[in-house]
Amino acid sequence: MIIHFWGVRGSVPTPVTPQQVQSKIMAAIQRVKPSDLENAETRAKFVSSLPAWIFGTTGGNTSCVEITNNNTHIILDAGTGIRALGSERPCPDKYHLFFSHFHWDHIQGFPFFAHAFNPKVRFEVYSHFDDAPEYFWEQISQPYSPQDVGKLIARNIAFNRIYENQELLIDGIKINSQKMRHPGDSYAFSFEADGKKFVYATDVELKSTDYQNSANGAAVFQNADAIAIDSQYTVEEVYTKENWGHSSFCYAIDFAVYWNIRKVYLFHHEPAYDDKKLNSILEAARWYAQYINHSDIEIYLAKESLEIVL
Repeated sequence: MIIHFWGVRGSVPTPVTPQQVQSKIMAAIQRVKPSDLENAETRAKFVSSLPAWIFGTTGGNTSCVEITNNNTHIILDAGTGIRALGSERPCPDKYHLFFSHFHWDHIQGFPFFAHAFNPKVRFEVYSHFDDAPEYFWEQISQPYSPQDVGKLIARNIAFNRIYENQELLIDGIKINSQKMRHPGDSYAFSFEADGKKFVYATDVELKSTDYQNSANGAAVFQNADAIAIDSQYTVEEVYTKENWGHSSFCYAIDFAVYWNIRKVYLFHHEPAYDDKKLNSILEAARWYAQYINHSDIEIYLAKESLEIVL
């Protein structure tokens, strides 16, 4: 399986601001030495040595993750990240589109997804919500979208109602799901093929009682190779935003330890956090893993354009 992150922000799209660009430039200038500017080679070496939060960006698009396995194409949520997927990827004959839930930041990109306007592509949409077709089509109807958008969107879209205790098999990929704690509900999915398992668990407010007694939790989470998991808040914030439906990085790591998950990708980043803040959260998360004697867990920031192979 190949997993590609196209959108990793939570709540609203978050473009890099002019002030943030200026701060990155100033931070780079403060680190430069005369010897770094001698020639093209030294300049390139200096740039490559800059911290990731200066040289790059986590990205500002909302949730969208792509899974490819052989000729099977799966999309997890249709936040604004799906627009780049449509402009950078060739269009296959078929997509399997899974919605964790229908909050705006997880659906708002679909009307801007170029492949949705290709009459030759087929979409199989999967959701736990009875009213999924209504939610889906309403956002691309007036007054939320121009009238022509709804008319041009490909109509070969089939909706599949799925259930927590229902295991799906799509082209050899085993898929299970679990309801998570989030206002209005949200669902985590696991995708397992060729002995590898990836879990997508966005928008979840983790509490121990939510998973220790879960009937289907082991099928979804146990021994996963990697998980992309909501870690929107700091520890301090999670106490002041109880019942908002999101978690802190330490809860995400505890969750991974409980289910023996090897790699954790912190996901659904707070829109108020810039790249420097997110880097500090990553460092704190890695420190926390050491503190609880689980340095064997690998912790990363989910970033736009990041691709992992399982």
